[in-house]
Amino acid sequence: MTSRRIVSNEQTGFNKVNGSSSVSVSTEKSSVAPAVPAAVIYKLLGFTLAMVAGPIITYYLTLNTIFRGSSTWAGATAAIMANVVLVAYVIVAMKEDQSDRLAAEEKARKGE
Repeated sequence: MTSRRIVSNEQTGFNKVNGSSSVSVSTEKSSVAPAVPAAVIYKLLGFTLAMVAGPIITYYLTLNTIFRGSSTWAGATAAIMANVVLVAYVIVAMKEDQSDRLAAEEKARKGE
């Protein structure tokens, strides 16, 4: 399979602007703010750590202390702990979404 060679005087889609070969440069400043707030990243990292460490710690703590060597019950407890972390994440995400929506409604109400 061969590819098409671009001739130097031919205009590509990258340098075509309204039929001319000149490229206009925007003078407005671009936003360098992160797309996702830092608090959201920290929250996600915290829940990720809890999802990894919580069930493992629960398994090893309950294996010999509560269930006296029964790995089935300790594994079930670890699975329950993973579900608890997941439900907690969903609840926190829903509350955050509600607070964002309420803040937007309040801002719209004050703007009128």
